[in-house]
Amino acid sequence: MGLRPHPTSPGAEAPGQGLVGRLLATMFALPEGGAVFEFRLEDSRVAQLAIPAPAKPGPADELWKHTCFEVFLCAPGEPGYREYNFSPSGQWAVYGFRAWRERIEDYVPAAAPEILFSQADDGLVLEARVPAELMPVVPAGSDLQVSLAAVVERKDGQFEYWTLRHVAAQPDFHARDTFVLTLATATHKAD
Repeated sequence: MGLRPHPTSPGAEAPGQGLVGRLLATMFALPEGGAVFEFRLEDSRVAQLAIPAPAKPGPADELWKHTCFEVFLCAPGEPGYREYNFSPSGQWAVYGFRAWRERIEDYVPAAAPEILFSQADDGLVLEARVPAELMPVVPAGSDLQVSLAAVVERKDGQFEYWTLRHVAAQPDFHARDTFVLTLATATHKAD
């Protein structure tokens, strides 16, 4: 799927002509109950983007203040949802929410995602493998609603906000109207 820049993002008026040529995302459920999310920048001027340097993999807050790839998952009809932040640095964050921007302060992730990152002159790829323990709890075979998004920091200090659907005057990845994809969970656990 191709993500789009928010209208307030630099270069949004000329898609494909800015520092980010294309931002593509792919997702699929794993048989054991987890999921894989891949973000790919293509035909981009990576040297002009601020890409976080490698760091010790592990949880970290405020990753969205720099280049970061995000996934939001929820069960249809439920007010609560999960937010996942994946940094090119290898750091990550997982948050639980009761409702729109109402964070569950004592939520503790039960496992860690695996982040794979590679970069070239004209693009980059981040793959996040999310184990079943980090997914919202739903009956096997249930659908999850999904929003895929990215914050891209430019070296000139400006930010670009990318997602499949923008619904507000300012970027808001938490808006439920942006959860436009469906991820079918595994119908059974692998033996």
